[in-house]
Amino acid sequence: MFDFGIAGYEPSWLNHRGDVMREHAHRLRGLAGRTLTRVWVVWDRQDDEWFCDCPVLFDFEGEQVEINHQKFDDLSLTWNTVDPGAPVRWPGFDLQWRAVPLPGLQALQGLSLTGVELIEWTGGDLAQGNVDVSFVFGTSRVTVFNALDENGLSFSPPDQHQRSYPVH
Repeated sequence: MFDFGIAGYEPSWLNHRGDVMREHAHRLRGLAGRTLTRVWVVWDRQDDEWFCDCPVLFDFEGEQVEINHQKFDDLSLTWNTVDPGAPVRWPGFDLQWRAVPLPGLQALQGLSLTGVELIEWTGGDLAQGNVDVSFVFGTSRVTVFNALDENGLSFSPPDQHQRSYPVH
């Protein structure tokens, strides 16, 4: 299994909203009311940009959820397995963990999580049924979405081709 250059990281790939709910709803629900204390991404030091292929780590007062996408519909959620203080070793790249390096993420740090939603793509294309994870903070949000074999971030509500499923 490919570990994305991250020691100890073992992604657990799921492909359907029901599977994600069954495996992770109880822990996602448990994040509500917690404060977002830190977000970690892997940074490409040579290109000085986010390296979107590696998981995004959200730390809610010591409970860390690690979100990663690959292919058209693979989603992995893992919990408290990645040490952002450890090196990232991916041949050919100069990578390191960096905390909240993107402005949209900085604005969310310190906010209390009000809810978690799974966002399903409903468009009539190859990505139909793809599942993304959205963290809601009152009137703000961040969604980690499948950006065609890597992660993307959105700070907007779901659009007309997405359906939101609150995690209760």
